[in-house]
Amino acid sequence: MKVGFIGLGTMGAYMAANLSKYLESSNHGLVVHDVRREAAEPFIAKGAAWAASPRALAEACDVVFLSLPGPKEVEAVATTADTGLLGGLKPGAAVFDLSTNAPSMVRKIAALFGEKGCHFLDAPVSGGPAGARSGRLAIWVGGDKASFDEHKVFLDAFSDQARYIGAIGAGSVAKLVHNCAGYAIQTALAEVFTMGVKGGVEPLALWEAVRTGAVGRSRTFDRLVDQFLQNKYEPPAFALKLALKDMTLATDLGRELGVPMRLSNLAYTDMVEAMGRGWEGQDSRSAMKLQIERAGVEIAVDPERIKAALERDPPTTGDPKRS
Repeated sequence: MKVGFIGLGTMGAYMAANLSKYLESSNHGLVVHDVRREAAEPFIAKGAAWAASPRALAEACDVVFLSLPGPKEVEAVATTADTGLLGGLKPGAAVFDLSTNAPSMVRKIAALFGEKGCHFLDAPVSGGPAGARSGRLAIWVGGDKASFDEHKVFLDAFSDQARYIGAIGAGSVAKLVHNCAGYAIQTALAEVFTMGVKGGVEPLALWEAVRTGAVGRSRTFDRLVDQFLQNKYEPPAFALKLALKDMTLATDLGRELGVPMRLSNLAYTDMVEAMGRGWEGQDSRSAMKLQIERAGVEIAVDPERIKAALERDPPTTGDPKRS
């Protein structure tokens, strides 16, 4: 069987690397494509085939994985006349979209694929670059259940929590719920933490204290470690511009469904303001700097002190730092 992978950026490259290890051990072949040929060179050097276009990749493969920035890129790769996947797929082929996408977009693409006897499944991932590298990823899949069952072995090659959750679009909805919750919580944490610091508590002492409370024992506050407590937002673990894309999709879905999302929209507004400050390439948590500024406090804990605190009271085994 030939397996295709399109999109070899930070997340895609790690996932494709883990997938290629499984394919090599099971005598399947890997075919790759990216808008930047140089991103594919490490895979080609190890025996993967290069496809000059998504259509060429589709013609060679039985199952395809996409890891792309967002809806417009997925639509272009999937449906562009002459070069898109749709023109080259064989009947029965399956495409798994690992991107964070809009439910309306994946349903639109799936309908077009269905007319050709092919399957398009939304399968967004959660775990960030660290999870993609280690294989500790959640994948939430919506679409044809039989296709999921048939190809789950490939998902398992680069994730540890791949699950089917419903019809096409269900995976995207779950991802937007997850990420929107994370950024709304981030906004709340920035607000209450600056209150505590302005109230006279030293930042690390405050953080260590609240970690022992009922909410803290679920490790809610561990998301503050790498950026907020250190006042260090570069290099980004997950860039603000990408996070804003996710929040735009989530709040758009809320408006589409007529669901009030006041806290989420406040978080979205902060992210837009942070983008306006020129922080788009900084970590997504750079929006928390706005609250620090508003509160008139300074938070910049020495990383060695944080390390010592974590050694005294270790975090959970999961990665609390990324959606």
